[in-house]
Amino acid sequence: MEFALLALFAFIAWIFWPFLIGTGWLPSPMKAVRRMLGMAEVGPGDTLYDLGSGDGRFLIAAARELGARAVGIEADPLRVALSRLRIRAAGLQGMASVRWGNFFRVDLGEASVVTIYQSQGTNNDLRAKLERELRPGARVVSYMFTFDGWEPAEADEDSNVYLYVIGRSRGRGGAPGTIQPSLK
Repeated sequence: MEFALLALFAFIAWIFWPFLIGTGWLPSPMKAVRRMLGMAEVGPGDTLYDLGSGDGRFLIAAARELGARAVGIEADPLRVALSRLRIRAAGLQGMASVRWGNFFRVDLGEASVVTIYQSQGTNNDLRAKLERELRPGARVVSYMFTFDGWEPAEADEDSNVYLYVIGRSRGRGGAPGTIQPSLK
């Protein structure tokens, strides 16, 4: 009986903990994961940051399938533990990792690609941070939600995937750090 109560409590904590810390967990479908990684042209030279990395599916796909270094930022300690177990089981410890914390407090400067599946409000709150911290040419790819004031370099409306590229120069009509069309 005690085990059953403990298991029930653990299950309830697993489900409701994200809401207590201010974010729910809704995993990205693998079809969207692959579409996002493809649109961002993730490859071996990239460092991908997944903001709100959940169970680590972006990290594992980017590292195993595309050879990228992948870093997840996740606020839910249960999902951090799950991600770390999945990364270890896949043998990707040298290529993928997960940090427990708030992505608003993490320096994103080394990222060449940022993946995100958050809310419209969170995307808009992140916009200035991304402009400030990412280098020109860095790609930001979002599932379901856009960034107000940014024009996507590429949009797949059928998949709800939006790619943005951090601007490269003042000569293209905006200050450094603004989003400009892709120069690919």
